[in-house]
Amino acid sequence: MRAWRVHAAGRPSAVLHLDEVDDPAPGPGEVRVRTAATVCNFNEVDGCRGRYLTVDPPMPYVLGMEGTGVVDAAGPGAEAWLGRRVVATASGAFGAHAEAFVAPADMVFDAPADLDDVGAAAFFFPFHLAHLGLFERGRCAAGQTVLVHAAAGGVGSAAVQLAHAAGARVIAVAGGADKVALARDLGADVGVDHHSEDFVAVVDAVTDGRGVDLVFDGVGGETATRSLRCLTYGGLHLVVGFASGIEAEEEAAVTGRTLCFGNLSTGGVLLSYTSFPEAARRATGFNITPRSVGDAVHARLLALLDAGAIRPVVGGVVDFTDLPLALDAMEDRRTVGRTVVLVRTDRHPAG
Repeated sequence: MRAWRVHAAGRPSAVLHLDEVDDPAPGPGEVRVRTAATVCNFNEVDGCRGRYLTVDPPMPYVLGMEGTGVVDAAGPGAEAWLGRRVVATASGAFGAHAEAFVAPADMVFDAPADLDDVGAAAFFFPFHLAHLGLFERGRCAAGQTVLVHAAAGGVGSAAVQLAHAAGARVIAVAGGADKVALARDLGADVGVDHHSEDFVAVVDAVTDGRGVDLVFDGVGGETATRSLRCLTYGGLHLVVGFASGIEAEEEAAVTGRTLCFGNLSTGGVLLSYTSFPEAARRATGFNITPRSVGDAVHARLLALLDAGAIRPVVGGVVDFTDLPLALDAMEDRRTVGRTVVLVRTDRHPAG
């Protein structure tokens, strides 16, 4: 099969090679997905650059965190997925930018029937992560005010829609007038262009000095530090990503003094599900979300999708052979929403 592999550290178009490799074989609790479409993620740019510590397998390796397609093989314990059209995260969060990839069954969900392969590929990760952050971790509720950074990106655009659907007031921050307009179209009450406006000052003005209840921050770095000034009494700053630079993943964004005098909280969210959370915690030291929560989240999201309350935002669709250029565009901040990569041209229609 064909697969995009990282061979060195550098710009995606310089270090990705389209190689012929063997089809992967699923192990116990895994499935193999015959890929219809994948999507670009900024952490894949970081992977190409050799600066992503979380996903850093030996080179050459097949890039790609997630995709959609039909399960054509299953290991012991995962046979129930055979023949089903799914959305999935690849095992180890790499390997999806290929004509087939292996995924743990705990990170596999039925693809929304009403979305074609492009829409399905753009749906899973942003909406699951945004829902986990806003509601399971952030306790977002009607009447609250939520500040969403990177509001025109894949996850940010999902957060804007979900917070709006829950009855929250949404202040959306994005870079450029077109991206701000998109966030408003998705339900944001206030749009802030960080190229020309100070989001801290805008938050202070539109909340009459009260501040926001929740910051949904997929940017990190200086944005995270400044966002703490936007929180109201008892507010929560939620870390969901590091679009400003993956280096911020290892840097402290808050001091004890800030927490103390701000009367605020910080937290984080990881999109990863397991049927054995206690065993995962003992093995890794990390708290992984139970798969039962993922099933409930998926059901809620499908209901919102059916009601027309949310929709995946697809900023572009590219051919499989153009993946490196699409990642270059993402690195250059020239994308909105999700960029979907078509692996097969005979894609599954909606309905």
